[in-house]
Amino acid sequence: MKDEVRVWLTYAEENLHSAEILLESGLLNPSLQNSQQSIEKNLKALLLAFDLPLKRIHGIEDLCRILEKKGVQIDLTVEERELLDSVYLPSKYPTFSVLPDFIPDTEICMACLNLARKVQRQTTQILK
Repeated sequence: MKDEVRVWLTYAEENLHSAEILLESGLLNPSLQNSQQSIEKNLKALLLAFDLPLKRIHGIEDLCRILEKKGVQIDLTVEERELLDSVYLPSKYPTFSVLPDFIPDTEICMACLNLARKVQRQTTQILK
């Protein structure tokens, strides 16, 4: 495995672990942000692993589409991708919230954390 892929995977794992700790501490926005970042970094590691150019984008849907064009399937539903994309900005910035119909709560944070865990497992499987 390429060194740069390993670095992205290490950062993704650190974000995942941070999301878990932050959720346990009741820090919801940073937990959401770290869950989303874990997924984004896993997907970018896959881009590099498959010799695709690294894009300066944050959308989970966009990253999944790029990978799918290369034949790499990520098991996230359209709704899951939309959820992850909807939490990116409001988890970082408190104004102009784009969250559709909810305020971050423990349930949303846990859902995003579980998605981050799922993507991490998928990434590990794909790279084997």
